[in-house]
Amino acid sequence: MASAIAIVLYPPPTDPAAFEQVYQEEHVALAQRIPHLARFVQIQVLGSPGGPAPYFRVAELHFPSLELLQTALGTPEAQAAVAHAMQISTGGPPVILLAQQSD
Repeated sequence: MASAIAIVLYPPPTDPAAFEQVYQEEHVALAQRIPHLARFVQIQVLGSPGGPAPYFRVAELHFPSLELLQTALGTPEAQAAVAHAMQISTGGPPVILLAQQSD
């Protein structure tokens, strides 16, 4: 069975230091409470080969299957994490992608 990943792309915030503080102190804990979450990866974007990157931070939320990811998205924990992500993303709304990883 292929695993599934929710990928969250955060645009550059208006105040990067303030974003990082609330992301690390509040948001990470919310994301880690999502049921069925197998792995949480935080990535800070440093740039791109062509210059500034369109995203500041990327989060990968790994789940054992697409079915469990879809189930998790319907939970109060996931809904709270998404609402918080929208609230703290001061550079515009984050982009959320659903992906499947095959071996």
